[in-house]
Amino acid sequence: MTFLSRRRFLTISAASAACPAIASPDTAARWRGSALGAPASMQLVGLTDVQAHPIFAAIEAEVTRLEDIFSLYRPDSQLSRLNRDGYLAHPAPEMLDLLSLCTVLHENSGGAFDPTIQPLWTALVSGTDTANARKTIGWNKVSVNSDVVRLPYPGHSALTLNGIAQGAITDRIAALLISKGLQDILVDMGEIAAFGQRHDGRDWQVGLAGPESQITKRIFLRDRAVATSDSANLMLTDAHGHILSPTGQTPARRVLSVSANSAALADGLSTTLCALSDKDLPNVLNRFQDARLEMKV
Repeated sequence: MTFLSRRRFLTISAASAACPAIASPDTAARWRGSALGAPASMQLVGLTDVQAHPIFAAIEAEVTRLEDIFSLYRPDSQLSRLNRDGYLAHPAPEMLDLLSLCTVLHENSGGAFDPTIQPLWTALVSGTDTANARKTIGWNKVSVNSDVVRLPYPGHSALTLNGIAQGAITDRIAALLISKGLQDILVDMGEIAAFGQRHDGRDWQVGLAGPESQITKRIFLRDRAVATSDSANLMLTDAHGHILSPTGQTPARRVLSVSANSAALADGLSTTLCALSDKDLPNVLNRFQDARLEMKV
């Protein structure tokens, strides 16, 4: 299943472990710009603007690098080249890692998570016949090896990673911040990763948005991630939201949030579980011991 990349508002809050003498909520370096095609802001508590500048630059560079791998909308990204040519030689390690997680989700969801859904999504958006698009669907037909990734029907097959890549990028940015000596981190790209604690010693508090983007529930996170999928956030047709099952069926519910030990897993699971019935949902969720359903509306 897939969803159109939502407009993201990226926020990063972090406190430095390396500068305890100035690690105060009253001292913070701030940055505003864009990331993943959306407005972005970053705040590093306990750092001056001079100290934070190289960290901000590193984050900007890393987001750009990862978009050059995963983006469906950058014509020269690795994903776009794979879809255009039907194969991708020398895939990046990050691409291989994410495709491996796609396989795990596909196999443990009875095929509900399937990145090969992209041609069906395109057909529905363009109003063209969906019969041929349906014939290309099937993650088990994709060949993934360390030296090359191949699609089964070049010129017709296509992948989307929009139901999982934002979580993967969130994980990478969090890891980069930790590598820079930051220990208390909240990264919000729509998919949220929280490490350490707030400046007051409490766990990070996160609001989960339900229908109409209204905060429906608040949870506390520490060393954990959460992702929310909203099947009605954008409608492709009167009958189809932007989250699709491989059969093209309408998701069983509207909004669902999942937490896990990684944002990529939380992202992929929240997308997957949206299309499952109440009967099937716990059977899939229970296969991921660290995952937890946080909200279902």
